[in-house]
Amino acid sequence: MARKTGLGRGLDALLPENDDGTDSGSWDTDAEKKTSQKRQRGLLSKLHDSVVQIAIEQLVANPGQPRKNFDQTELRELADSIAEHGVIQPVIAADAGDGTYIIIAGERRTRAARLAGLSEVPAIIRDYTDEKRLEISLIENIQRSDLNPIEEAAAYKNLMDFSRLSQEELALRVGKSRSAVTNSLRLLKLSADVQKSLEDGSVSPGHARALLSVTDKQLRDKLFKEITGKGLSVREAEKRAAALNVPAAEGETATAKANLKRPPEITEMEEKFIGRLGTKVSIDGDLDKGRIHIEYYSMEDLERLYEILGG
Repeated sequence: MARKTGLGRGLDALLPENDDGTDSGSWDTDAEKKTSQKRQRGLLSKLHDSVVQIAIEQLVANPGQPRKNFDQTELRELADSIAEHGVIQPVIAADAGDGTYIIIAGERRTRAARLAGLSEVPAIIRDYTDEKRLEISLIENIQRSDLNPIEEAAAYKNLMDFSRLSQEELALRVGKSRSAVTNSLRLLKLSADVQKSLEDGSVSPGHARALLSVTDKQLRDKLFKEITGKGLSVREAEKRAAALNVPAAEGETATAKANLKRPPEITEMEEKFIGRLGTKVSIDGDLDKGRIHIEYYSMEDLERLYEILGG
């Protein structure tokens, strides 16, 4: 049961009694009853947002918690700090109605407090819809940079599906640009192996963008093996992605063009375009005049490029 701090005898002590010493269960007039009920609602509202002490065993993880992985070393360090200083920032939780409280924000603190041997933690109890719980958990984790790229992308998708939000509406909710949200969601199109590598940090989001620019799945898998096996940098992965996107016949043409001593500045700028846009880009021309060809592979991809280019 949640224990309120600094409230003496609790809510009953704050509610008025009738002149005859009885509690406020009987009323002389409807007006008095309404006035008292209004006063009680105000008191409940104030108490509802106050800090209380909740037993750790009563706190349960939010099913919609975006963060799935917790670094054990970091948890141990936080536990040591909590053991010495206590939990500084209260957990935010919602009453589940069955004697437990769902953690809305502060699961990491709760886990560390449990490791530190605490039996209860300070918390603020608030009522939230399932949608709001998911949104607050997502925003808190994003602000703290607690999510790996796949966790963040999955959380975006869950919130969009649950709340029926467009990418633009979601971007406004979480304080991100639409292109950032779009690029994040694209990561979910990668294979399970690539997603796992993103989660453990062996592959960076830059590598992932290079992989996404490869249209053929088998070639994409080939590039992934090169990235992990040879330790390719993001720039090297982008170059390989551009080369893999060129069919054999086009590859011969590209080689022929290269033999014409193409200005290195054009090649460098082409590589910058590829890295920035995450798709195949080719420049035909010289230092004075030419054309830029940008490829897209779906309407969503086209919208993503539009956002990046300042649409």
